[in-house]
Amino acid sequence: MTTPGPMEAAAMAGARWPVSVKGVLGWDGRIVVLRNHRGEWELPGGRLESADKSPQDALRREINEEIGLDAEIGPLVDSWIYDVEGKLVLILTYACEAPQPEALSHSDEHTDVRLVTPAELADAPIPSGYLSSVETALAGC
Repeated sequence: MTTPGPMEAAAMAGARWPVSVKGVLGWDGRIVVLRNHRGEWELPGGRLESADKSPQDALRREINEEIGLDAEIGPLVDSWIYDVEGKLVLILTYACEAPQPEALSHSDEHTDVRLVTPAELADAPIPSGYLSSVETALAGC
């Protein structure tokens, strides 16, 4: 194995990807999804920040910011790479639990929030990686 030269090392460093943590959260066979500003449905969550102590802490913070719930973060159920408008993002998806609210609300980061069945997601504009994460989480990891 050879050591990369300065140009190769710089290229490899530039290939680092942001990490986004997402949660599969729902009740009675229905899952929380949010519509983003690209018109896609996605799971609640977001990017890690420097103040986060772990991906789970980041997800707990993001779920609270986006839908106002205090979630318990369970096991990692899936990881995948998503190309968001030409930028690669590593997605880590966790199973989550929280008490069901009387009504769902969302922050201004999204345009809508819904509680849907996995069957309803099949025809929705949602990245296939999220569908796989939901299936894995509902199957008990």
